[in-house]
Amino acid sequence: MARTLRVGDRITVGPGELRFQFARSAGAGGQNVNKVSSKAVLRWSVVDAPGLPSDVRARFLTRYARRITGGGELVLSSQRFRDQHRNVEDCLAKLEAMLAGVAEAPAPRRP
Repeated sequence: MARTLRVGDRITVGPGELRFQFARSAGAGGQNVNKVSSKAVLRWSVVDAPGLPSDVRARFLTRYARRITGGGELVLSSQRFRDQHRNVEDCLAKLEAMLAGVAEAPAPRRP
């Protein structure tokens, strides 16, 4: 279901590293909302990710510390769509954007 994420030429997240759970979405949806688990919850162990260079891992852990559990696991969720597959793709897009944000080291500040 998940695909391999590649950000630049240094960062790779394999589909085996990602765990998805599904739950019922909140909000309007008609009669079908009580029967279908379309909300996607992505869990990814940042501290154990083999395709994440150590400098990128440090920046990721610093920038997104509020989204990471005590065990070093990132938790993302999506319930924007009524379709489970589209919510999975939305979670992957969020993770890809987060990784792209920390892929390059910030330029050193000049006094």
